[in-house]
Amino acid sequence: MLTEKQQAVYRYLQRYIEARGFAPSYDEIRQHFGFQSFQSVQKHLRQLERKGYIRTGRKNQKRAIRLTEHGGTTVVLPMAGLVAAGSPIEPVEQRETADVPEEMLGSGEYFALRVTGNSMIEEGIFDGDTIVVRRQSVAENGQTVVALVDGEATVKKYYRRGQEIELRPANPVMTSIRVRQGDFAIQGVVAGLMRKYR
Repeated sequence: MLTEKQQAVYRYLQRYIEARGFAPSYDEIRQHFGFQSFQSVQKHLRQLERKGYIRTGRKNQKRAIRLTEHGGTTVVLPMAGLVAAGSPIEPVEQRETADVPEEMLGSGEYFALRVTGNSMIEEGIFDGDTIVVRRQSVAENGQTVVALVDGEATVKKYYRRGQEIELRPANPVMTSIRVRQGDFAIQGVVAGLMRKYR
């Protein structure tokens, strides 16, 4: 059972994360509630963590407050927009977030994207799925990447052969996208997948 103040702090965390996709800083929490010191912030966060409502994450991560849900820990990631599993589409910025199981994430920075199209169905990625992406600019052959081709986003298997890059679909009826090394940019490597069943 939370006290009235603990409930207020937890609701503030929920609203902040839903609106921005990341947690507030300790200073923002202190200013919002008019606390005199960071110790007051830490005290309330420790109480919420002890009661199982949040986790404060790793020390080297900024804004590492995480909400817990159904007994497991989730991390709120920004929903960066749409990505095509088909022909590339323009990335769309959205003000949504996705609750991702913590065990799906390792070190580094992550974001989520909603998939449109069916070019990756043999990898188990279907239209409407949400993919979790580790932000990085390089990949190994065979990894599933999110890439920008002429400013448009697509998700494909990555293969490099000399100066040519093949972005290969996982659907036998679709053809690969072939680009030169300087004509595209890797945004990240797919680390996980989430699907809502209707």
